[in-house]
Amino acid sequence: MQSINMELVQYSELFLLIAAFVYTAAFMLFAVDMIRSSATIRRVEAELAAENMTERQLVSSGAGEAPRDQAPHQQVPSEELVDEEMAYLGTRRPFANVAVALSVLAVAAHAFAVASRGIAANRVPWANMFEFLTTGALVVAAVYLLVLTRKDVRFLGTFVLGLVVTMMVSATIGFPTPVAHVQPALQSPWIAIHVSLAVMAISLFTLTFAMNVLQLIQHRRELAQAAGSTRSGWQFLRLVPSAISLENWAYRMNAVGFVFWTLGPLITGAVWAEEAWGRYWGWDVKEVWTFVIWVVYAGYLHARATRGWTGNRAAWLSIIGFGCIIFNYAVVNVYFPGLHSYAGLPD
Repeated sequence: MQSINMELVQYSELFLLIAAFVYTAAFMLFAVDMIRSSATIRRVEAELAAENMTERQLVSSGAGEAPRDQAPHQQVPSEELVDEEMAYLGTRRPFANVAVALSVLAVAAHAFAVASRGIAANRVPWANMFEFLTTGALVVAAVYLLVLTRKDVRFLGTFVLGLVVTMMVSATIGFPTPVAHVQPALQSPWIAIHVSLAVMAISLFTLTFAMNVLQLIQHRRELAQAAGSTRSGWQFLRLVPSAISLENWAYRMNAVGFVFWTLGPLITGAVWAEEAWGRYWGWDVKEVWTFVIWVVYAGYLHARATRGWTGNRAAWLSIIGFGCIIFNYAVVNVYFPGLHSYAGLPD
Protein backbone atom coordinates (compact mmCIF):
# COMPACT_ATOMS: atom_id res chain seq x y z
CA MET A 1 0.00 0.00 0.00
CA GLN A 2 1.44 3.36 -1.05
CA SER A 3 2.27 5.95 1.59
CA ILE A 4 0.24 9.14 1.99
CA ASN A 5 1.73 12.33 0.56
CA MET A 6 1.46 14.61 3.60
CA GLU A 7 2.76 17.67 1.73
CA LEU A 8 -0.08 17.37 -0.76
CA VAL A 9 -2.49 16.88 2.14
CA GLN A 10 -1.37 20.24 3.58
CA TYR A 11 -2.02 21.94 0.24
CA SER A 12 -5.45 20.29 0.14
CA GLU A 13 -6.35 21.62 3.57
CA LEU A 14 -5.06 25.10 2.67
CA PHE A 15 -7.09 25.33 -0.54
CA LEU A 16 -10.15 23.94 1.22
CA LEU A 17 -9.86 26.77 3.75
CA ILE A 18 -9.41 29.31 0.94
CA ALA A 19 -12.48 27.94 -0.85
CA ALA A 20 -14.55 28.19 2.34
CA PHE A 21 -13.62 31.86 2.83
CA VAL A 22 -14.32 32.73 -0.83
CA TYR A 23 -17.68 30.90 -0.70
CA THR A 24 -18.55 32.92 2.40
CA ALA A 25 -17.67 36.18 0.64
CA ALA A 26 -19.79 35.17 -2.38
CA PHE A 27 -22.67 34.24 -0.08
CA MET A 28 -22.50 37.67 1.58
CA LEU A 29 -22.50 39.44 -1.79
CA PHE A 30 -25.50 37.43 -2.96
CA ALA A 31 -27.24 38.44 0.28
CA VAL A 32 -26.38 42.11 -0.35
CA ASP A 33 -27.78 41.78 -3.88
CA MET A 34 -31.01 40.42 -2.42
CA ILE A 35 -31.18 43.22 0.15
CA ARG A 36 -30.62 45.80 -2.59
CA SER A 37 -33.33 44.26 -4.77
CA SER A 38 -35.56 47.36 -4.45
CA ALA A 39 -32.90 49.55 -6.07
CA THR A 40 -32.33 46.91 -8.77
CA ILE A 41 -36.06 46.73 -9.49
CA ARG A 42 -36.35 50.52 -9.79
CA ARG A 43 -33.43 50.57 -12.23
CA VAL A 44 -34.88 47.74 -14.34
CA GLU A 45 -38.29 49.41 -14.41
CA ALA A 46 -36.70 52.67 -15.55
CA GLU A 47 -34.80 50.85 -18.31
CA LEU A 48 -37.95 49.05 -19.48
CA ALA A 49 -39.95 52.30 -19.42
CA ALA A 50 -37.28 54.05 -21.50
CA GLU A 51 -37.21 51.22 -24.03
CA ASN A 52 -41.00 51.14 -24.31
CA MET A 53 -41.10 54.91 -24.78
CA THR A 54 -38.53 54.68 -27.59
CA GLU A 55 -40.54 51.95 -29.31
CA ARG A 56 -43.75 53.98 -29.11
CA GLN A 57 -41.99 57.01 -30.56
CA LEU A 58 -40.64 54.93 -33.45
CA VAL A 59 -44.07 53.46 -34.21
CA SER A 60 -45.87 56.79 -33.95
CA SER A 61 -43.34 58.47 -36.26
CA GLY A 62 -43.75 55.70 -38.84
CA ALA A 63 -40.08 54.80 -38.63
CA GLY A 64 -40.94 51.14 -38.29
CA GLU A 65 -42.99 48.58 -36.45
CA ALA A 66 -42.18 47.20 -33.08
CA PRO A 67 -40.15 44.00 -33.51
CA ARG A 68 -42.14 40.81 -33.09
CA ASP A 69 -39.27 38.88 -31.57
CA GLN A 70 -38.42 41.02 -28.60
CA ALA A 71 -35.57 40.41 -26.22
CA PRO A 72 -36.42 38.16 -23.27
CA HIS A 73 -36.67 41.03 -20.78
CA GLN A 74 -39.14 42.87 -23.03
CA GLN A 75 -41.52 39.93 -22.98
CA VAL A 76 -41.95 40.11 -19.22
CA PRO A 77 -45.13 41.76 -17.92
CA SER A 78 -44.61 45.02 -16.09
CA GLU A 79 -45.48 43.48 -12.73
CA GLU A 80 -42.87 40.71 -12.98
CA LEU A 81 -39.27 41.25 -14.01
CA VAL A 82 -38.24 37.68 -14.84
CA ASP A 83 -39.86 35.31 -17.31
CA GLU A 84 -41.04 31.75 -16.71
CA GLU A 85 -37.99 30.22 -18.40
CA MET A 86 -35.53 32.12 -16.18
CA ALA A 87 -33.93 33.72 -19.26
CA TYR A 88 -31.26 36.32 -18.63
CA LEU A 89 -32.67 39.80 -18.32
CA GLY A 90 -29.47 41.66 -19.03
CA THR A 91 -29.94 43.60 -15.78
CA ARG A 92 -26.95 45.20 -14.09
CA ARG A 93 -26.58 43.47 -10.73
CA PRO A 94 -22.97 44.18 -9.78
CA PHE A 95 -23.05 42.49 -6.38
CA ALA A 96 -24.56 39.29 -7.80
CA ASN A 97 -22.14 39.32 -10.73
CA VAL A 98 -19.12 39.66 -8.44
CA ALA A 99 -20.56 36.89 -6.28
CA VAL A 100 -20.75 34.63 -9.33
CA ALA A 101 -17.12 35.42 -10.20
CA LEU A 102 -16.05 34.62 -6.63
CA SER A 103 -18.04 31.38 -6.78
CA VAL A 104 -16.07 30.33 -9.85
CA LEU A 105 -12.79 31.01 -8.01
CA ALA A 106 -14.06 29.13 -4.97
CA VAL A 107 -15.04 26.10 -7.05
CA ALA A 108 -11.60 26.06 -8.69
CA ALA A 109 -9.85 26.12 -5.30
CA HIS A 110 -12.31 23.61 -3.91
CA ALA A 111 -11.78 21.23 -6.85
CA PHE A 112 -8.00 21.38 -6.33
CA ALA A 113 -8.46 20.66 -2.61
CA VAL A 114 -10.67 17.62 -3.22
CA ALA A 115 -8.53 16.24 -6.06
CA SER A 116 -5.24 16.70 -4.18
CA ARG A 117 -6.66 14.91 -1.14
CA GLY A 118 -7.56 11.93 -3.29
CA ILE A 119 -4.18 11.95 -5.05
CA ALA A 120 -2.37 12.19 -1.71
CA ALA A 121 -4.16 9.09 -0.42
CA ASN A 122 -4.15 7.24 -3.79
CA ARG A 123 -7.93 6.73 -3.71
CA VAL A 124 -11.21 8.50 -4.40
CA PRO A 125 -11.70 11.49 -2.05
CA TRP A 126 -15.07 10.48 -0.59
CA ALA A 127 -14.42 7.59 1.78
CA ASN A 128 -15.79 9.15 4.99
CA MET A 129 -18.30 11.77 6.08
CA PHE A 130 -15.79 14.63 5.99
CA GLU A 131 -14.84 13.84 2.41
CA PHE A 132 -18.42 13.11 1.38
CA LEU A 133 -19.59 16.51 2.65
CA THR A 134 -16.71 18.46 1.13
CA THR A 135 -17.04 16.66 -2.21
CA GLY A 136 -20.81 17.06 -2.08
CA ALA A 137 -20.45 20.79 -1.45
CA LEU A 138 -18.15 21.03 -4.47
CA VAL A 139 -20.64 19.26 -6.72
CA VAL A 140 -23.54 21.41 -5.45
CA ALA A 141 -21.63 24.61 -6.24
CA ALA A 142 -20.42 23.29 -9.61
CA VAL A 143 -23.91 22.19 -10.66
CA TYR A 144 -25.27 25.59 -9.65
CA LEU A 145 -22.67 27.37 -11.79
CA LEU A 146 -23.40 24.99 -14.67
CA VAL A 147 -27.11 25.79 -14.50
CA LEU A 148 -26.20 29.47 -14.24
CA THR A 149 -24.59 29.35 -17.69
CA ARG A 150 -28.01 28.59 -19.21
CA LYS A 151 -30.55 30.10 -16.80
CA ASP A 152 -30.60 33.25 -14.69
CA VAL A 153 -30.69 31.58 -11.29
CA ARG A 154 -28.75 34.30 -9.48
CA PHE A 155 -31.76 34.53 -7.17
CA LEU A 156 -30.75 31.10 -5.79
CA GLY A 157 -27.22 32.22 -4.93
CA THR A 158 -27.89 33.10 -1.30
CA PHE A 159 -29.69 29.82 -0.64
CA VAL A 160 -27.31 27.54 -2.53
CA LEU A 161 -24.06 29.02 -1.23
CA GLY A 162 -25.57 29.14 2.24
CA LEU A 163 -26.05 25.37 2.01
CA VAL A 164 -22.54 24.91 0.57
CA VAL A 165 -20.95 26.86 3.45
CA THR A 166 -23.07 24.91 5.94
CA MET A 167 -21.88 21.60 4.45
CA MET A 168 -18.24 22.66 4.66
CA VAL A 169 -18.57 23.92 8.23
CA SER A 170 -20.38 20.72 9.22
CA ALA A 171 -17.59 18.65 7.68
CA THR A 172 -14.88 20.59 9.51
CA ILE A 173 -16.58 20.80 12.91
CA GLY A 174 -18.68 17.65 12.97
CA PHE A 175 -16.54 15.14 11.08
CA PRO A 176 -12.85 16.14 11.17
CA THR A 177 -11.05 13.17 9.64
CA PRO A 178 -7.32 12.94 8.92
CA VAL A 179 -6.31 11.54 5.55
CA ALA A 180 -5.87 7.77 5.84
CA HIS A 181 -6.24 4.59 3.87
CA VAL A 182 -9.77 3.20 3.71
CA GLN A 183 -11.06 0.09 5.40
CA PRO A 184 -11.09 -3.18 3.41
CA ALA A 185 -14.85 -2.97 2.81
CA LEU A 186 -14.34 0.29 0.92
CA GLN A 187 -11.42 -0.93 -1.18
CA SER A 188 -13.55 -1.62 -4.22
CA PRO A 189 -13.98 -0.01 -7.65
CA TRP A 190 -17.69 0.32 -6.80
CA ILE A 191 -16.95 3.18 -4.40
CA ALA A 192 -16.19 5.49 -7.34
CA ILE A 193 -19.49 4.70 -9.07
CA HIS A 194 -21.74 4.27 -6.06
CA VAL A 195 -20.74 7.42 -4.17
CA SER A 196 -20.32 9.68 -7.20
CA LEU A 197 -23.88 8.92 -8.34
CA ALA A 198 -25.14 9.58 -4.81
CA VAL A 199 -23.30 12.92 -4.73
CA MET A 200 -24.79 13.94 -8.09
CA ALA A 201 -28.29 13.05 -6.89
CA ILE A 202 -27.91 14.94 -3.62
CA SER A 203 -26.52 18.01 -5.39
CA LEU A 204 -29.63 18.17 -7.58
CA PHE A 205 -31.91 17.54 -4.60
CA THR A 206 -30.14 20.40 -2.78
CA LEU A 207 -30.89 22.80 -5.64
CA THR A 208 -34.53 21.69 -5.81
CA PHE A 209 -34.81 22.10 -2.04
CA ALA A 210 -33.75 25.75 -2.41
CA MET A 211 -36.22 26.18 -5.28
CA ASN A 212 -39.07 24.62 -3.30
CA VAL A 213 -38.43 26.87 -0.30
CA LEU A 214 -38.48 29.90 -2.60
CA GLN A 215 -41.61 28.51 -4.25
CA LEU A 216 -43.46 28.48 -0.93
CA ILE A 217 -42.37 32.06 -0.20
CA GLN A 218 -43.29 33.18 -3.70
CA HIS A 219 -46.68 31.50 -3.39
CA ARG A 220 -47.44 33.48 -0.23
CA ARG A 221 -46.42 36.64 -2.01
CA GLU A 222 -48.71 35.86 -4.96
CA LEU A 223 -51.63 35.19 -2.61
CA ALA A 224 -50.98 38.48 -0.81
CA GLN A 225 -50.75 40.26 -4.15
CA ALA A 226 -54.05 38.75 -5.28
CA ALA A 227 -55.61 40.03 -2.07
CA GLY A 228 -54.38 43.55 -2.87
CA SER A 229 -51.43 43.63 -0.50
CA THR A 230 -48.47 45.84 -1.44
CA ARG A 231 -46.08 44.81 1.31
CA SER A 232 -42.56 46.05 0.55
CA GLY A 233 -41.08 42.89 2.04
CA TRP A 234 -42.00 41.01 -1.13
CA GLN A 235 -39.95 43.26 -3.42
CA PHE A 236 -36.97 40.95 -4.00
CA LEU A 237 -39.34 38.21 -5.17
CA ARG A 238 -40.10 40.25 -8.29
CA LEU A 239 -36.68 39.11 -9.50
CA VAL A 240 -37.71 35.49 -8.86
CA PRO A 241 -39.85 33.43 -11.28
CA SER A 242 -43.43 32.60 -10.33
CA ALA A 243 -44.21 29.78 -7.91
CA ILE A 244 -45.49 27.63 -10.77
CA SER A 245 -42.29 28.14 -12.76
CA LEU A 246 -40.13 27.30 -9.74
CA GLU A 247 -42.12 24.13 -9.15
CA ASN A 248 -41.86 23.07 -12.79
CA TRP A 249 -38.08 23.45 -12.79
CA ALA A 250 -37.76 21.71 -9.43
CA TYR A 251 -39.82 18.81 -10.80
CA ARG A 252 -37.54 18.43 -13.83
CA MET A 253 -34.39 18.49 -11.72
CA ASN A 254 -35.88 16.10 -9.17
CA ALA A 255 -36.62 13.66 -11.98
CA VAL A 256 -32.96 13.68 -13.02
CA GLY A 257 -31.81 13.41 -9.41
CA PHE A 258 -34.16 10.46 -8.89
CA VAL A 259 -32.49 8.62 -11.77
CA PHE A 260 -29.06 9.19 -10.19
CA TRP A 261 -30.37 8.03 -6.80
CA THR A 262 -31.87 4.88 -8.33
CA LEU A 263 -28.68 3.99 -10.18
CA GLY A 264 -26.35 4.99 -7.36
CA PRO A 265 -27.32 4.23 -3.75
CA LEU A 266 -30.01 1.72 -4.70
CA ILE A 267 -28.79 -0.40 -7.63
CA THR A 268 -24.99 -0.10 -7.44
CA GLY A 269 -25.28 -0.21 -3.65
CA ALA A 270 -27.02 -3.57 -3.88
CA VAL A 271 -24.41 -4.91 -6.31
CA TRP A 272 -21.59 -3.72 -4.06
CA ALA A 273 -23.30 -5.25 -1.02
CA GLU A 274 -23.46 -8.63 -2.77
CA GLU A 275 -19.74 -8.40 -3.57
CA ALA A 276 -18.75 -7.32 -0.05
CA TRP A 277 -21.23 -9.22 2.16
CA GLY A 278 -22.70 -11.92 -0.07
CA ARG A 279 -26.23 -10.51 -0.28
CA TYR A 280 -27.97 -7.76 -2.23
CA TRP A 281 -30.23 -6.62 0.60
CA GLY A 282 -29.98 -7.16 4.33
CA TRP A 283 -32.28 -4.58 5.97
CA ASP A 284 -29.31 -2.69 7.36
CA VAL A 285 -30.48 0.67 8.73
CA LYS A 286 -28.57 2.54 6.03
CA GLU A 287 -30.12 0.42 3.30
CA VAL A 288 -33.58 0.98 4.75
CA TRP A 289 -33.19 4.76 4.78
CA THR A 290 -31.77 4.75 1.25
CA PHE A 291 -34.95 2.98 0.20
CA VAL A 292 -37.13 5.38 2.24
CA ILE A 293 -35.62 8.33 0.36
CA TRP A 294 -36.24 6.56 -2.94
CA VAL A 295 -39.88 5.91 -1.98
CA VAL A 296 -40.48 9.55 -0.96
CA TYR A 297 -39.11 10.95 -4.23
CA ALA A 298 -40.85 8.23 -6.24
CA GLY A 299 -44.10 9.20 -4.51
CA TYR A 300 -43.41 12.84 -5.27
CA LEU A 301 -42.80 12.19 -8.97
CA HIS A 302 -45.82 9.88 -9.24
CA ALA A 303 -48.15 12.27 -7.42
CA ARG A 304 -46.89 15.23 -9.45
CA ALA A 305 -47.19 13.43 -12.81
CA THR A 306 -50.38 11.39 -12.42
CA ARG A 307 -52.38 12.73 -9.49
CA GLY A 308 -52.05 16.43 -10.16
CA TRP A 309 -50.16 17.20 -6.96
CA THR A 310 -48.88 20.63 -7.87
CA GLY A 311 -48.16 23.78 -5.92
CA ASN A 312 -47.43 23.67 -2.21
CA ARG A 313 -48.25 19.98 -1.76
CA ALA A 314 -45.58 18.96 -4.27
CA ALA A 315 -43.10 21.40 -2.75
CA TRP A 316 -43.60 20.05 0.75
CA LEU A 317 -43.23 16.44 -0.43
CA SER A 318 -39.95 17.34 -2.12
CA ILE A 319 -38.76 19.15 1.02
CA ILE A 320 -39.64 16.08 3.11
CA GLY A 321 -37.50 13.99 0.76
CA PHE A 322 -34.55 16.33 1.30
CA GLY A 323 -35.15 16.17 5.05
CA CYS A 324 -34.87 12.38 4.82
CA ILE A 325 -31.51 12.80 3.06
CA ILE A 326 -30.25 15.05 5.86
CA PHE A 327 -31.43 12.55 8.46
CA ASN A 328 -29.81 9.70 6.57
CA TYR A 329 -26.37 11.30 6.43
CA ALA A 330 -26.34 13.38 9.62
CA VAL A 331 -28.04 10.92 11.99
CA VAL A 332 -28.15 7.39 10.56
CA ASN A 333 -24.49 7.42 9.53
CA VAL A 334 -23.36 8.51 12.98
CA TYR A 335 -25.76 7.20 15.61
CA PHE A 336 -27.21 3.98 14.17
CA PRO A 337 -24.90 0.96 14.34
CA GLY A 338 -24.82 -1.21 11.24
CA LEU A 339 -22.71 -2.48 8.39
CA HIS A 340 -22.31 1.09 7.12
CA SER A 341 -21.03 2.50 10.42
CA TYR A 342 -17.62 3.17 8.88
CA ALA A 343 -19.29 5.80 6.70
CA GLY A 344 -19.70 8.07 9.70
CA LEU A 345 -17.01 9.15 12.13
CA PRO A 346 -13.56 7.66 11.69
CA ASP A 347 -12.50 4.75 13.86
